[in-house]
Amino acid sequence: MATLEEQIKSIEDEIQRTPYNKATQHHIGKLKAKIARLKEELEARRIRSGGGGRTYAVRKSGNATVGLVGFPSVGKSTLLNAITEATSEVGEYDFTTLDVIPGALDHRGAKIQILDMPGLIRGASKGRGRGREVLSVARSCDLILLMIDVFETNIEVLAEELRLGGIRLNERAADVVFSKATRGGLTVNATVALTKLDIGMVKDICREWGHLNGTVVVRDDVSEDELIDVLAGNRVYMPSRAVLNKIDLVGADYLAALQAKLPAWPILPISATRGVGLERLKDEIYDALRFMRVFLKPQGKEADLAEPLIVKDASSVGMVIDAIHREWRRRFRYANIWGPTAMFPGQRVGLEHTLRDSDVLTVVLRKS
Repeated sequence: MATLEEQIKSIEDEIQRTPYNKATQHHIGKLKAKIARLKEELEARRIRSGGGGRTYAVRKSGNATVGLVGFPSVGKSTLLNAITEATSEVGEYDFTTLDVIPGALDHRGAKIQILDMPGLIRGASKGRGRGREVLSVARSCDLILLMIDVFETNIEVLAEELRLGGIRLNERAADVVFSKATRGGLTVNATVALTKLDIGMVKDICREWGHLNGTVVVRDDVSEDELIDVLAGNRVYMPSRAVLNKIDLVGADYLAALQAKLPAWPILPISATRGVGLERLKDEIYDALRFMRVFLKPQGKEADLAEPLIVKDASSVGMVIDAIHREWRRRFRYANIWGPTAMFPGQRVGLEHTLRDSDVLTVVLRKS
């Protein structure tokens, strides 16, 4: 009987041999679903057998975590040292960084953890160059900076290795919900017109993942890959920005031509060694993380407008008090709010109330 690796290779070869058109779409969709399921099974076996090997243990801190992902020697360590207080070893040769080095960026009131990770290479998702460990850390980040330099610009290799590692950059999960049942077969309810898949293909892909009975509600015009991602259930979605380093080594014409070759990736040009473009980069990091400010007002006192609490955009009252103190949720009675989301000054709200930038918040707790 063929091994999982042999089955995967056989299906990959068949997909490569099969021209993609309307007549073959259904068949290729089923093959993609099968190969994704087999890869999930292979990874689960590797973990169960202790094949995980060494891992990078990184304790998250601050308001958010940003991962520097790039090829070896593109300047990740130099950038980390330039924008944080960290000291990461810098050298003019590949694989200077052999561990994950954290640093802290303080910008516009936010404390942002920056992680300098070992260089990523082609085949990282299959374990080359400690790729699996790097991808594991990347999955825990809130923002990925894809870092290239003016001499190594193949950013698509980095993006593809992250995709193979289950990381979706600048995407959102498709709105598809599956409700299991014990009998009755599969029912597909689509609330939008499906132009990329037909109902039969949705059912076949779901069956390939072992979903034989239940209801699938599809609220997006999904592709087979997006549906497979939903069924896999282990994809992570996060924003990303592309950083082009060492611009001090080339002329303006070269730089303009280089940026024109990468239309899919708006580039942030910098020179980490010369400090060029770093303030704009810090602003882009802050904006991409979608922070907002919440001002705290102790009961009977004035609001502290000098030092806002920095939280993620659209955070609820419950999320804010979790950020303040882990015990506050247990003792929570109610909150009063002033500002953009208040229907009237001092409105009383509960844990689920969604806040906006510049809201003022008073939290009332039960006595411990």
